[in-house]
Amino acid sequence: MIHKDAAVSSPKPITVIGSGSWGTALAIQLARVGGSVTLWGRNTVHLQQMQEERCNKRYLPNSVFPENLQLEEDLESALVGTSRVLVSVPSHAFRAVLEQLKAVLGKRLATLELAWATKGFEHATGMLPHQVVRDVLPECTHYAVVSGPTFALEVGAGLPTAITVAGSNAEWSQRMADALRTRTFIAYTSQDIVGVEIGGAVKNALAIGAGLSDGLGFGANARIAVINRGLRELSRLGMAMGAKSETFVGLAGMGDLVLTCTDNQSRNRRMGLALASGKSIDEAAHEIGQVVEGVGAAKAVYEQAQRLNIRMPIIEQIYRVVVEGIDPRDAVEALLTREMQAGPEHG
Repeated sequence: MIHKDAAVSSPKPITVIGSGSWGTALAIQLARVGGSVTLWGRNTVHLQQMQEERCNKRYLPNSVFPENLQLEEDLESALVGTSRVLVSVPSHAFRAVLEQLKAVLGKRLATLELAWATKGFEHATGMLPHQVVRDVLPECTHYAVVSGPTFALEVGAGLPTAITVAGSNAEWSQRMADALRTRTFIAYTSQDIVGVEIGGAVKNALAIGAGLSDGLGFGANARIAVINRGLRELSRLGMAMGAKSETFVGLAGMGDLVLTCTDNQSRNRRMGLALASGKSIDEAAHEIGQVVEGVGAAKAVYEQAQRLNIRMPIIEQIYRVVVEGIDPRDAVEALLTREMQAGPEHG
């Protein structure tokens, strides 16, 4: 067990599962608001290093941990005395983490207040995260997704940020938003959990496409075409799955898409840039040094579109690059010459 300093007592302590860049940034933000925050991750050596240095030097080197943020290497100990859990792990690990929670919490699942910052369809089933929650933890009735246009470095640094919380009920969504909200961190609530999750799932794949276009030197006009048409594809899929159209012109839709497609803090955009330069996916991933969700998302979104018979030509070309291995120039030129001639108001 990692030694803990005295934490600020609170009737609503919270445990964050996942000590990567985003999990750490969210833990820091929750601690800024006040109360006891515990951060747990799989890598015990990394956790011990963070506890000693009071900083996640690997991902957020300039963000010092507040005194009320503590680290725990044992999951059962990390969950003692709390009914609130925020999960921040890659989509491929989400189900396994929920199964761990189920095993540890047992009867306490009925009082669990669960949130997650995980984005993407589950690769094997095509389920969105909230559907995985219902499948694994049917006892849990208070659950919410935290999503929107954010970069972990900026949240860790306390820079102004706005996000969306969408949950199983308005009361829990509001409480989770309040747990994150400060003067410079705005948390809005939504009742459209499907739309918020689809926005988070699809934008990572589309950001690879924007990176491909820019990396090939196709310019700002092509980039905005990819973003605009990509938003239409995202919305088309979302509406077919029961989302609300207004979600896609908000923070969790257009906001997150534009951020991820245009700023080089985005791992997914950087993956596209690297592929355009001739690097392989493995070479690019090694260079980036963190999980690039858009690679798996491209396959999962493409397959979901095929199941629902939804036309998503940009996603299809990104899929062809990252899964089938076609030349990025051929894929982007196919979009620019064939798919975009109709203009953004068509197709």
